[in-house]
Amino acid sequence: MAAVAFGATLAGLTAIVATVSFEGARAAATTERIVVDRHTGLAISGFDPVAYFTDGQARIGQPEHEHQADGVTWRFRNEGNLAAFAADPEVYMPQFGGYDPTGVARGTATPGHPRLWLIHDRRLYLFFSEAARKEFAADPNAIADRAEDRWAEVLRTLVP
Repeated sequence: MAAVAFGATLAGLTAIVATVSFEGARAAATTERIVVDRHTGLAISGFDPVAYFTDGQARIGQPEHEHQADGVTWRFRNEGNLAAFAADPEVYMPQFGGYDPTGVARGTATPGHPRLWLIHDRRLYLFFSEAARKEFAADPNAIADRAEDRWAEVLRTLVP
């Protein structure tokens, strides 16, 4: 009797784990056109894109302030930042979907890190490394222009 109860319990736990795993996988399934955390499905790892502009810092958003845009979930520190983003997401989204502009300028999609950032010409850029950020800062207009020229080509390599 104990063996039957154990088997039923084990089967029940397996079903629960399978369901939770499936739900997590579905939540994380997003486009590659914006850098997302592959475990959570959050754009730019849950950092608030508006905070870079308003606070001058990389800040984590809160689960109670989420917004869906461009196929991914964005998080914000407060309702005001969420509202600003919802009104004009193109202003606050990182350029090139959060991919490093120095990589994009070379024709590659290298995810930027939300703690390595720079605002240039009222646009947010994320970088793979400190060296990439320094390279960009040395000649931002030239690199941004080259990245813009190659972005369509890089986009074709990413899953929509």
